[in-house]
Amino acid sequence: MRINPIAQELNAIIKNGNPHLMEMFSKTGRRLYFPKGILTQSAEARQKAYDKFNATIGIATEGLHTMCLPSVMSYINEIRPSDSLTYAPSFGIFALREMWKESMYEKNPSLKGKSVSLPVVTNGITHGVSVFADMFVDPDDVLIFPDKMWGNNYLILSVRGDAEIRNYPLFAEGGGFNLDGFEAVVRQEAENNYKVVVFLNFPNNPTGYTVTDEEGKRIAEILTKVAEEGTNIIAVTDDAYFGLRYEDEPMKESLFSRLCDCHPRLLAVKLDGATKELFVWGLRVGFVTYGTVIEGDHAIFYDALERKTAGNIRGSVSNASHLGQSLVFKALKSPNIQKEREEKIDILRKRALRVKEVLANPKYNDVWEIYPFNSGYFMCLKLKTADAEELRSYLLDKYKVGLISIGKTDLRVAFSSVDEENIEALFESIYKGAKELEA
Repeated sequence: MRINPIAQELNAIIKNGNPHLMEMFSKTGRRLYFPKGILTQSAEARQKAYDKFNATIGIATEGLHTMCLPSVMSYINEIRPSDSLTYAPSFGIFALREMWKESMYEKNPSLKGKSVSLPVVTNGITHGVSVFADMFVDPDDVLIFPDKMWGNNYLILSVRGDAEIRNYPLFAEGGGFNLDGFEAVVRQEAENNYKVVVFLNFPNNPTGYTVTDEEGKRIAEILTKVAEEGTNIIAVTDDAYFGLRYEDEPMKESLFSRLCDCHPRLLAVKLDGATKELFVWGLRVGFVTYGTVIEGDHAIFYDALERKTAGNIRGSVSNASHLGQSLVFKALKSPNIQKEREEKIDILRKRALRVKEVLANPKYNDVWEIYPFNSGYFMCLKLKTADAEELRSYLLDKYKVGLISIGKTDLRVAFSSVDEENIEALFESIYKGAKELEA
């Protein structure tokens, strides 16, 4: 299939900066570009045309202002129609992208001195995974996940993307991240494939585990070594629950910080967003950011990569919500937001510690084991006697307790949505249900 000249130009820029990246793109990724069509012409018109004669963009205006309905605007305070009702750029609002990048460096101090792209706004992190898949995943490509993974990844990457997912046990015997199992599956797939994609989701959904600094260091060393040996590695950090850590042991920073400048054959992709970090789930504001080793002008290279990403978004959802982005932007500028966020994290921390306190009761030991957890929204029980789905249904019917079953043995508990005073009663109900089924 013929590649558009704009895509060819972007590909040449990327190839000059890092030729290995061209081997990592999917067929779609190599063809992607940001069109110089209506959006470009509209941008030129905003600069040069008189407002009263600007007949380019497909919105309605009235008296040179964005046309709107008072019954809609009455529910939107302090955000004018042009910042809430109109289309946002496919790249995302530029000021928001800059602010998110600045905050990324603040939250990850070891990024200092390292060059990464300007984040591109996605319609939440779920959409970010889909955008990544379009750009970098072909049918039958190998994607490596732990056995404890977010179920929607199957739907996006395997069902829709037709990729092959390989799993390794998340936890080693005795607890902690399974470094040996991780390295074994990465090396096994590297022997048979020119490209391997690794997803790193910490805090993990569904277990609520975040790796330690030492485990994070070893993960980076393993992936860098495999890249040095000649296999292209794409390391995707799914940082949906970033910052929600409740103990001193877990890594404070994203693994993206360790991976973004390791080797030319290693591309780090950061998926994050305001969704959980700012407790704004329904606003659907996520980001995708890239980092790798580049020769020459970093700005030109990343601009080309951002244009391909924006072209992908333009060709699917057009753009993420302007209102959602404006709300996040204004919130990030608030002098109180960090204090407010820490107050909410402290509530979640107290719930997590209460869960650990309750589950320390030895009477539970004959019914379940506890997977390690130290962060995020969730924890998981490994049932010893009951079938997970059978117990889930039984608890829902008899005790009106809602949980998520995963496979034959695992139950996911979202302590994020259970008040601290109800945690003991929750687990007591689970225990009673398991015992009743056992009897």
